[in-house]
Amino acid sequence: MTKRKTGVKLSPEEGMRGRQYPGVSGKIVDWADHQFEEGILYIRVRFIDTTELCWRITTSILLAEADLSDWKGGNFRQLRVFAQDERDSE
Repeated sequence: MTKRKTGVKLSPEEGMRGRQYPGVSGKIVDWADHQFEEGILYIRVRFIDTTELCWRITTSILLAEADLSDWKGGNFRQLRVFAQDERDSE
């Protein structure tokens, strides 16, 4: 696998800023909080102009592997792998 080069050059400061949210720059923060509801983490930033930036963060359950194995002899012997997590196949 080769790394692709892009024509965009970022300064170290620009690279550290992360994702930008248009319309948020220059706003004054009134308060910020976080809250868990039904397995979702809400992070809210409320501004003095009565607007709000909210992140909703969830987790997911991923199938790591599905396999068929023989355990009759007392030893695990894998016969077939039906599904495997892509992160393991690098």
